[in-house]
Amino acid sequence: MLMSVGDLIGDLQKEDPGATASVLSKDGERIANSTLIDALLDKDFQLVINNAVYNICAPERVCASAEHAMELEDMKHVVHLLHTALHQPEHQLLKERELLEKLDNLKQELSPLEKMKADLSGKADFQTSRALYVGLALLSVQGGALAWLTWWVYSWDVMEPVTYFITYSTSMAAFAYYILTKQDYVYPDAQDRQFLRYFYKGARKKRFNVEKYNELKDKLAQVEEDLRRLRYPTQLQLPIEQIQPKP
Repeated sequence: MLMSVGDLIGDLQKEDPGATASVLSKDGERIANSTLIDALLDKDFQLVINNAVYNICAPERVCASAEHAMELEDMKHVVHLLHTALHQPEHQLLKERELLEKLDNLKQELSPLEKMKADLSGKADFQTSRALYVGLALLSVQGGALAWLTWWVYSWDVMEPVTYFITYSTSMAAFAYYILTKQDYVYPDAQDRQFLRYFYKGARKKRFNVEKYNELKDKLAQVEEDLRRLRYPTQLQLPIEQIQPKP
């Protein structure tokens, strides 16, 4: 009831290790190793052993009553549960050991990259903050100069067109920023963009492979998710979207 095509091929190769075997449908299409023997016997098929083709005729099915069919299905289900209960813990331990080893290797590979990334992020953050303070200082100097020219050197009648053109130039600069970046000039977004600019500039100098780092981080997250699912057996048969934590 639980044997598959792969088990059948494995048994044949145990009898003769030098034999090569495969199972084909009547039309010559290869049948997957995960197909159950019970499903295989529903139709005629071909058994190929060492390039010799054997045509296998499926046995006739005896029409059973609905009650008998239900009992048979229940028995199959019980046998499947028993098989799972006996073999799943061993499989889970082997899989968990494999995932833990993979997790350890990924962390060791990521460790120097994480240190380099932290160093680059710190420098990029410092340079970004410095650029913001420089911008604040320039605006302060501009405001002080306009105030000095307005009240001590000239009058508001003279300085009003100047301030108008300064405001208009600022609007043009913001619009040019939108054309070049396809983003509104919002201070947090502009700060993030400047941070990334400094970060990637430093990464090129230090030869920090950002793509490799992101790939390793994705693999690490996938292994951690597999471990989490493996340690909660009730989630093993659920689709991923059903076990994602709710925001």
